[in-house]
Amino acid sequence: MPSYRLHYFPESGNSYKLALMLTLCGERFEPVWTDFGGGVTRTAEWRKSVNEMGEIPVLEVDGVKMTQTAPLLLKLAEQYGRFGAETADENFELLRWLFWDNHKLTGYMATYRFMRAFTEKNDPQVLKHFRRRLEDFLGILDGHLQHNEFAIGTRPTVADISMMAYLHYPSDEHGFDFAESYPAIHAWLGRMAALPGWKPAYELLPGKRMTNYAK
Repeated sequence: MPSYRLHYFPESGNSYKLALMLTLCGERFEPVWTDFGGGVTRTAEWRKSVNEMGEIPVLEVDGVKMTQTAPLLLKLAEQYGRFGAETADENFELLRWLFWDNHKLTGYMATYRFMRAFTEKNDPQVLKHFRRRLEDFLGILDGHLQHNEFAIGTRPTVADISMMAYLHYPSDEHGFDFAESYPAIHAWLGRMAALPGWKPAYELLPGKRMTNYAK
């Protein structure tokens, strides 16, 4: 079986997506904590030796460094025969929600949460703009989940793993009460947390934590 090393930091929902996928597939990985808050991913040396795109996570598979979470999730789903699509129609729906998440939900939530909780000073107007956009996206997802157990139907896929990652973090970080405002999302997060082997990010990803200024 392949050996895995995951370069990450605990607050990274994209790192969590890969850690959770591997864990749910019964695989172990060597954790490689990365000082994202200290700026290491912006150094020329790190980008030369680890990831030219300057991003976390990086998954090493038998020593080969691979990046970009969405294609890695799809690769792992195919490799392990889990959390993927079974038909062409399912594959279209999986990709539709996975790409929507990357462009909309994760894209905005990752930035909003980071600015809100992990930067000492932020612009209230910028946060207001991001919050308004997120409320729209969360409303779309909540409406979909009112009629579907998971993203593409009755079983979880990598689209669910991708969408739930940033939403499962503590509410003091992202500032949303899903049980109150988005009950279908809240129930879906509960279904994801009930999957055998599921663990939250701060259990799967050890290491020094960044200061949470939103507390």
